[in-house]
Amino acid sequence: MNLQKVFPPEGIILDLESSEKEELFEEMLQNICSRLPDVDRDEARAALLAREAKMSTGIIPGVAVPHGSIDTVKGVAGAIGISRKGIDYDAIDKKPVHYVFMLLGNSSDNAGHLETLRKIAILLINPSFISKVSEASSAGDIWDMLGDGENYMEN
Repeated sequence: MNLQKVFPPEGIILDLESSEKEELFEEMLQNICSRLPDVDRDEARAALLAREAKMSTGIIPGVAVPHGSIDTVKGVAGAIGISRKGIDYDAIDKKPVHYVFMLLGNSSDNAGHLETLRKIAILLINPSFISKVSEASSAGDIWDMLGDGENYMEN
């Protein structure tokens, strides 16, 4: 799955307003559902919360990757959010989250969902990636970084 298709520029939120996890989910789901009206918001919220109940997806310092599988999304869809002030996320390190990569995959296509998670993980283990994201001045800059990262993975 191509990361630039999963996270289009209009799916990149540079200034999240949320301060808590559930509020964050609502804000990011609003973005996804406004772009993809077939996505059932209640189903998506329930899937995200069920996944979080197992273990926080705030597993990298300052970064969370909430994800879930639902029936009403085609392929994999997502949104990226940046919070300058930080979000109380109940992360494993107990620190605020500033960068959020939300994914929704189709329940019948676990391979696509997992492949997208794998690609995000590869980007996030490179410390310079988040540093560059923090310096981005536009959604287009971050979208370009996703493409550059994906090109690097392929070579």
